[in-house]
Amino acid sequence: MVKAIIGANWGDEGKGKITDMMAEHSDLVVRFQGGANAGHTIINDYGRFALHLLPSGVCYPHITNIIGNGVAFHIPSFLKELKSLEDSGVPTPKILVSERVQLLMPYHVLQDTYEEERLAGRAFGSTRSGIAPFYSDKYAKIGIQLNELFDEAVLRERLDKICTLKNVLFEHLYHKPALKADELFDQLMEWRKIIKPYMANTQKVVSDALKEGKTILLEGQLGSMRDPDFGIYPFTTSSHTLAGFGCVGVGVPPTELRQITAVTKAYSSAVGAGAFVVRLDGPEADELRRRGGDKGEFGATTGRPRDVGWFDAVATRYGCQVQGATDVALTCLDVLGYLDEIKVCTGYEIDGTITRDFPVTPLLNRAKPVYTSLPGWKCDLRGVTDWNQLPQAAKDYVCFLEQEIGVPIKIVSTGPARHENIFR
Repeated sequence: MVKAIIGANWGDEGKGKITDMMAEHSDLVVRFQGGANAGHTIINDYGRFALHLLPSGVCYPHITNIIGNGVAFHIPSFLKELKSLEDSGVPTPKILVSERVQLLMPYHVLQDTYEEERLAGRAFGSTRSGIAPFYSDKYAKIGIQLNELFDEAVLRERLDKICTLKNVLFEHLYHKPALKADELFDQLMEWRKIIKPYMANTQKVVSDALKEGKTILLEGQLGSMRDPDFGIYPFTTSSHTLAGFGCVGVGVPPTELRQITAVTKAYSSAVGAGAFVVRLDGPEADELRRRGGDKGEFGATTGRPRDVGWFDAVATRYGCQVQGATDVALTCLDVLGYLDEIKVCTGYEIDGTITRDFPVTPLLNRAKPVYTSLPGWKCDLRGVTDWNQLPQAAKDYVCFLEQEIGVPIKIVSTGPARHENIFR
């Protein structure tokens, strides 16, 4: 059986915790897209970890963790994260890396950084991790697959072609130093020695696991609003953030995907550029940002303050639709316990007309939120695990959100730790 955990919104919904929790009852956990440009925070008996590239099952000894072919694989980030686990006393996890995964190269990071500098005030809010250049090269067929490190003739030919193309940009558009193919080759040869023990035919591993009746958990990065087709384009990431892409980014049949858990917060948050209809400003935003998440609403990778706002039912309903969500995990309910009144965005006003449908970007940029107000519960819910122990106002809030998004909320998170959850 294949399950997927994905984000219903702009990313940073708390997927790491939910994946870590659900991994306990899984056999394989697989990252299927994205790279080290975003992070999943998990908290367990070993400590607090912000995982950027490793699957969120690495703290369980029984899990086979897989980095799938759809990932932007940055070897230095991979090694750094492994070292951080080792330093924290986590038993050495079982990790396999797809032989077909493509490598995020140093020049991708440089190109990303140079382009953001060139765009200046018109920049896309990139994390400058090289993600857009990486996926551009992948689909232009000038990327480097991991298996190609073991064919030196092919690799040298590929690097010569890449440097010819990249140096036109680097020298003449960005006015930066040229790339040198020999230096890149030497670096790849060093990485080859280190990464060889992890390389595997992961598609076969996953296929065999399905035949044996094992449970496979697909872990997505970011959320629906950052998908390049269905998100707030062009302020999106460069890989598909939808559960459907999990079948491509891992190599599993679509018919095997049986459960899709969309994760959303009890309020809204977003890091990065682009339209965010429910954005709050001033002291109201500062207070929610300070109280939110695990250690405040700041990006796990960038440290940038996230935009925060009330729950956006229009965006979340749409996010669940494009994901094909079968159920929802609602995180951070405990954060809202200080409020007398809690608002929910139930519609957008665009050019004088109210809609409940999520629009394309030009219309989204003109949208204004239409709010419904609900009473707060004015008490601390941290660590509550029994639905019946919630105040009625908190129950009513969850049920109202469930009705608005049209998908059952099966998990309610009441704190950042692994088992601070209510199962409905």
